[in-house]
Amino acid sequence: MKKVFVLDTSVILFDHEAITRFDEHDIAIPITVLEELDELKKGNQHKNFAAREFIRFVDAIAEDHPLTDWVPINGPTRGSIRIIHTINPGERSEQVFGTSKPDHKILNAALFMQESEPDREVVLVTKDIALRLKAKAMGLTAEDYVAGQVNQKHKQTYTGKSFIKDVESGLIDNIYVTGLINPLHLPEYTDISNHFHILKNGSKSALGCMDSVTPMINLVRRQSVYGVEPRNAEQTFAIHAIMNPAVRLVTIQGVAGTGKTLLALAGALEQRRLYKQIYVSRPIVPLSNKDIGYLPGDIHSKVNPYMEPLWDNLRYIKNQFNEHSKEYTQITEMLEKGKIEIIPLTYIRGRSLSNVIMIVDEAQNLSPHEIKTIITRAGENTKIIFTGDVNQIDTPYLDSKSNGLSHVIEKLKGHSLFAHITLEKGERSALADIANELL
Repeated sequence: MKKVFVLDTSVILFDHEAITRFDEHDIAIPITVLEELDELKKGNQHKNFAAREFIRFVDAIAEDHPLTDWVPINGPTRGSIRIIHTINPGERSEQVFGTSKPDHKILNAALFMQESEPDREVVLVTKDIALRLKAKAMGLTAEDYVAGQVNQKHKQTYTGKSFIKDVESGLIDNIYVTGLINPLHLPEYTDISNHFHILKNGSKSALGCMDSVTPMINLVRRQSVYGVEPRNAEQTFAIHAIMNPAVRLVTIQGVAGTGKTLLALAGALEQRRLYKQIYVSRPIVPLSNKDIGYLPGDIHSKVNPYMEPLWDNLRYIKNQFNEHSKEYTQITEMLEKGKIEIIPLTYIRGRSLSNVIMIVDEAQNLSPHEIKTIITRAGENTKIIFTGDVNQIDTPYLDSKSNGLSHVIEKLKGHSLFAHITLEKGERSALADIANELL
């Protein structure tokens, strides 16, 4: 029998096409959700766009039909949609929780639907963990919205690298001579395009990358970028991906102190002659739910406090050189002339980014739709680098499986234009390492 899924506002903001993801089952939308979306429809952020798109989508489905009844959703394999405008007469959630807040009205709507459809299973779908717990406390079935999650069949996120032991000694010698190796001669390998391999035999080792065109593994040589030297194999792989002209999209995942942002910035500076500008940004996660519009000053004054980690990395790169050196003064000149520009992601929708290299730090705090919006801005000769840690998420309705960084890693792995690497070893300091390990 078809189920009835009651959707919370958080689900719509995460995926404005969510009502099309439930196959043949029916969708109920509490009228409180429409009220919250109406308040969010104005603005330039992703949540404002999602609110507008959902309202338009439902309006197109409804046409002349009253939404008090079940209205078929477009598509032969989909169910119907209905707006719930009647709450449970006893207002049970208010009796339990003591307040009449939007979440409790949504709970009442789900309880009303449960009593109105006694022969069908009613499920409240929300990305708000607290609301799920409240629903279960009221006897409702409640679930997370899993359509936007990845790795449902995998226990671990794709790391972008493999460790191969017991490689013949002669093969390792040969890859340094010819620059490549036939993977069929290895005891094992991964044939995903741009996948990295660590080849090992006793004290001998070599680093390789699966070619995206030929079925061969190319030698990955250690190289420095704008004064920054890689300190381990994973950092060497990251630099290789950043510097590879055939790769247009790079993701670097890792805990704090592994060098994600530093390598991305240094790699971009190394390629400054290949691109007109270097754009650097990170999602702004406001404190106390206050948007940057509440902060004093112009847009740069509002954004700068959130971008301080990026400035820290730029200062570190500059300090690798003498104050009077060409490399040091180049960074200063690039900043003054706008060659390096810190941009807020809030205003990226509608832009076309051509001939630029763009770094997006803390990308785990972006939703899959926000990640898609950024990538689809890419024009000719544009390269995008996403960095982040999928286990350090500050956005309330995202988690390690539903965030945009995990989404793009899982969906694009194996594509010739994409490369990913997970950095595991901290290189910031011994103190930072023990904090990551023991605290």
